[in-house]
Amino acid sequence: MQRIWARACAALLLLLWAVAWPATGARTAEPYPNRPIELVVPFVAGGTTDTVARLIAQRLTDSWSFPAIVSNRPGGGSTIGTNLVAKAPPDGHTLLVTTIAFAINASLQKQPYDAVNDFVAISELASIPLMLVVHPSLPVTNVKEFIEYSKAQPAGLDYASSGPGTSTHLAAEMFNAMTGSKLVHVPFKGNAEVLNALLGGHVKSHFALTASTLQHVRSGALRPLAVTTEKRLPDLPDVPTIAELGYPGYEISSWQGVFAPAGTPKEIVGRLNQEIVAMLKTPEVQARIVREGAIPIGSSPEEFAARFKNEVAKWARVAKSAGLAPTQ
Repeated sequence: MQRIWARACAALLLLLWAVAWPATGARTAEPYPNRPIELVVPFVAGGTTDTVARLIAQRLTDSWSFPAIVSNRPGGGSTIGTNLVAKAPPDGHTLLVTTIAFAINASLQKQPYDAVNDFVAISELASIPLMLVVHPSLPVTNVKEFIEYSKAQPAGLDYASSGPGTSTHLAAEMFNAMTGSKLVHVPFKGNAEVLNALLGGHVKSHFALTASTLQHVRSGALRPLAVTTEKRLPDLPDVPTIAELGYPGYEISSWQGVFAPAGTPKEIVGRLNQEIVAMLKTPEVQARIVREGAIPIGSSPEEFAARFKNEVAKWARVAKSAGLAPTQ
């Protein structure tokens, strides 16, 4: 009787372990991915970020057993799509593909998430340089003359941006703070409107995304004064950096990167990073990104996490210096 009872108890324990195991051990041993991966882009389809996200989706689909899809979730200054990822399960099946706006908005918007603590960095994808350009009618040929001219204007010198809180806006505000120039913000609704106004001479200066203005610089329709990057650009070897002109520390490049919800296992982050970096090294993808006016990067999770934290802190300082208060 005791033997039968012992066997019954052992069978019951085995059954209980089998029932409990999927809820604990199996969860960590479950293969990844085990369902489609969603790449959330918090902007409308068709832009550079959307293009790069679709390159990643194709790479993951070709490499793994489940498809990866791009989901455009614009709205709220990119907050809607970003919050969706922040609240998603941290299992690597919902990812965020975003831009420098993610770091800037941490200071300029009250958000339902913590940009630094609610996400884990996977990789920086690409860097998009900016350059200071002016309309040829402006009587300046270099940054020194530009600063002096702005100070000499009673109402200041107008500059265009593609909207409040964008990289083209904050680049100018950082320039104001570091050089003492007197630039006055004229916001537009996107780069297309800015270019029309700038080429027509309705506004005189702009911290432009190189991708959208390089052709106009080459044609002589716009005059470049400096680039905002740490080093000179290969396409503009004769155009100096702002930093080398006596303003060390001035650096801004718009960037794109991939994030996952905080708590995503390190092994999954590593696998995603490996696939994405490998994709960015292929000649066809590099050529595609360069055609978009960007520079392929591909960094480790640790490198990108450090860069992102520095970006959040930097733009918080710029926002404070410019008197930009967070919006709802």
